[in-house]
Amino acid sequence: MAQKTVLAVDLGAESGRVMAVHFDGQNLQLEELHRFANGPTAVHGTLYWDFLRLWAEIKTGIEKGKAHNPAGIGVDTWGVDFGLLDRDGRLLGNPVCYRDDRTEGMMEAAFSHVPKSEVFTTTGIQFARYNTLYQLMSLVAADSPLLDVADTMLLSPDLLNYWLTGEKTAEHSIVSTTQMLDVQTRQWATGMLGRLNIPTHILPPIVSAGTRLGSYQDIPVFAVGGHDTASAVTAVPTQTENYAYLSSGTWSLFGLETRQPIVTEAALAANVTNEGGVYGTVRLLQNLMGLWLVQQCRKTWQRQGQSYSYGQLVELARVEPPLRALININDSAFLPPGDHPQLVQAFCARTGQPVPQTPGAIIRTVLESLALGYRNTLDDLLAVSGRKVDVVHIVGGGIQNELLNQMAANATNRPVVAGPIEATVIGNALVQLIALGELENIAEGRSLVATMLPWKRYKPDLTETAVWQNAIARYQILIKDNK
Repeated sequence: MAQKTVLAVDLGAESGRVMAVHFDGQNLQLEELHRFANGPTAVHGTLYWDFLRLWAEIKTGIEKGKAHNPAGIGVDTWGVDFGLLDRDGRLLGNPVCYRDDRTEGMMEAAFSHVPKSEVFTTTGIQFARYNTLYQLMSLVAADSPLLDVADTMLLSPDLLNYWLTGEKTAEHSIVSTTQMLDVQTRQWATGMLGRLNIPTHILPPIVSAGTRLGSYQDIPVFAVGGHDTASAVTAVPTQTENYAYLSSGTWSLFGLETRQPIVTEAALAANVTNEGGVYGTVRLLQNLMGLWLVQQCRKTWQRQGQSYSYGQLVELARVEPPLRALININDSAFLPPGDHPQLVQAFCARTGQPVPQTPGAIIRTVLESLALGYRNTLDDLLAVSGRKVDVVHIVGGGIQNELLNQMAANATNRPVVAGPIEATVIGNALVQLIALGELENIAEGRSLVATMLPWKRYKPDLTETAVWQNAIARYQILIKDNK
């Protein structure tokens, strides 16, 4: 068959890229067209995303991709953040980054109107202060003039799709990250939102992944798994239903794929989330802070005149004594940008543990705590779902950290399969190829991904089982005592 090419626009919190994915009927081939930096910018104490620059970079990448006569374009981004448009479709200011502190106290404010348990049973989403729900609550609480003139709210990938096509829609998987979607009806939870004084007239219609939205310069534009994790999970090369996935990057998203949401009291107590996947699937998962802490440590040391590559930091961590100190990886102190080496040390001192002094010891503390966070999450998910997990698939940029991959195998006591690194781009492309009729379904797409490369496998080190079991118990006590 003739080669078919689609363009995948993938924006992460640290970088973005436009990639061409070529499909000849049997194999996928990826080609990077354009890569660019991303990150929030502080202005008078508020963290903003520079979406106009991102839009210019995306157009540059698409222009480079035109040489391949692309059959489609799809966009995925991080979750929860949004832009507001006026009645003429103009952007009312740059979107604010989820790491901004404007949501402090907003969860408690929401619960004074709608009980926490009701918010969960309605939406099925875990409680995190950065959720879109609490970002909008902050605008309501501040009596923001933006809400007076806003005509439409568009989440990050939907805003870019609007600029591409002129169509104002909301893709289901990205909407599910907001904690504003009714998990049963798959529509906006307007009743709950009304009780919170959040204007519902600004919410666009919801569409499913695979929907053709329109075109950009005669290139069809498709809604894909707009949340980057939804796209990444689409590309997990699993050959069994008894698997867990870990999308490893700035955030670590550890979960199971299910067909129905789980909104039981046990799920609420475990603070799990039921985010939308593609084609009717549900991503039962927990968010962990991820490699954000390593990124922030590296930036801090760079500012202090010590430049380390990520590979160098891993090697420094490798030779440090194991499991001396642990941190609660999701402690709120680690969420904003800052001096994370000092924050890690302060946490260890405050909890009566040995304080890591060297870069290697600090990074080892972060990585081991992250691996133990995976295990704790896995235990929660298994207890809530009653499922069995035989293997953990790790996808995304974090698979390059082989030390962390081995720690994940040791901590979960399960084999780990690492790859593909470009899972988000591949998942984005698979949905487009299904929409174009080139692939039948996700199962066919995953089988195709499974044949692409001999993925790297990690087995639990049985000689360290007892040591990791002891560390798991320590970690569980630590997070219980430091919530």
